[in-house]
Amino acid sequence: MNKFWLVLGHTYITKLKAKAFLITTAMTCLLIIGLANIQTIIEFFASDEKEHVAVIDRTESLYKALEKQVNREKITLTKIADMEDEAKKAVKEGEWDGLLVLSMNAEGWPEAVYYANTLANNRTAEELEGVLNRLKTAISAAKIGLTEEQIAVLYRPASFQKVALEENAKTEEELNQARSLVHVLLFAMYMFVLMYGGMIATEVATEKSSRVMEILVSSVSPVQQLFGKIIGVALVSLTQFFVFFAVGFAALKTSGQEGWRLLGLGHLPLSIWMYALIFFMLGYLLYAVLFAVLGSLVSRVEDVQPAITPVMMVVVAAFMIAVFGLNTPESAFVIGASFIPFFTPMLMFLRIGLVSVPMWEVALSFVLLAATIVLLIYIGAKVYRGGVLMYGRMNIFKDMKQAVQLTKK
Repeated sequence: MNKFWLVLGHTYITKLKAKAFLITTAMTCLLIIGLANIQTIIEFFASDEKEHVAVIDRTESLYKALEKQVNREKITLTKIADMEDEAKKAVKEGEWDGLLVLSMNAEGWPEAVYYANTLANNRTAEELEGVLNRLKTAISAAKIGLTEEQIAVLYRPASFQKVALEENAKTEEELNQARSLVHVLLFAMYMFVLMYGGMIATEVATEKSSRVMEILVSSVSPVQQLFGKIIGVALVSLTQFFVFFAVGFAALKTSGQEGWRLLGLGHLPLSIWMYALIFFMLGYLLYAVLFAVLGSLVSRVEDVQPAITPVMMVVVAAFMIAVFGLNTPESAFVIGASFIPFFTPMLMFLRIGLVSVPMWEVALSFVLLAATIVLLIYIGAKVYRGGVLMYGRMNIFKDMKQAVQLTKK
């Protein structure tokens, strides 16, 4: 057991002290702080970006109403004389950000033309168009003879309630909170596996390419090596995630926003968090064994990426199915895929978080996932021990067979 801790400790300390790890962690922390304060940053740079729009009112009646309803924090309107050519020239020269020409059509309805150097800033045009439409509605109501109270009743939205008939069905608030956690877990597992799974394979391939592996195999059992690498990298990744979480939460607190309240995770039941932790760890272990075995089959670090690409594609497929399942968690496709061990960590947790899943289905998915992990560990240990002693060009299926044969010698 001491040898296992030696492998684990060496893997953890080596990766923790690596310059690439420290630089990546520092840069990600800065990015998290920036995202947590993005609203403040946007407001700082946008504080002087108020649009100044000149208005030519040929109706002599719309300008005052338009000025009252427009968002004055974003747009400043100035009524000018009806000299359209001169006003367009002023817009081109930057004196105005835009020119709005108001008029009435033959039927007596308001219409407008908005001039700007470019139409890249669509917000100003949309704001003015929305205000003009509201004015048209008011004019229409006045012509018909509707009062303000009648107009309010006319545009009042219909009452629409959602009631679940199942006894254990989640409420709308519970679904929104669970959906937030599912989003977080799916993204975290996706990034976790892709980032640190590759690290495991690279770690094994690096030691193998340096010919250190022959010495390690003779002194440490393959199972101890396998789990020492996997758990060592897992602790590195958990350390990094803890730093990210602490920095993110502190940044949200100092920016005046509650982190948990912002995500809507404050009132989720403990069982959801337990499922999240269990599926997260089992999913990592499942893919980590695959990455470690594939890393043992390559002779050069350059060959790691091609070797682990098939597993990465499976992770991407699981993530894409989960994204699809966020809107249709009860579809037959999502239900069936949730029992496939490589998809179970994402899809079964998604179903548990969003709908009521029978306990026998949850238990069956756990059994299938655990059995797959045990089988992969058994096969992986055999392939790992022989694979780390193999050098030359990579042929995955042929190399696996040869690696298992080497363990028998």
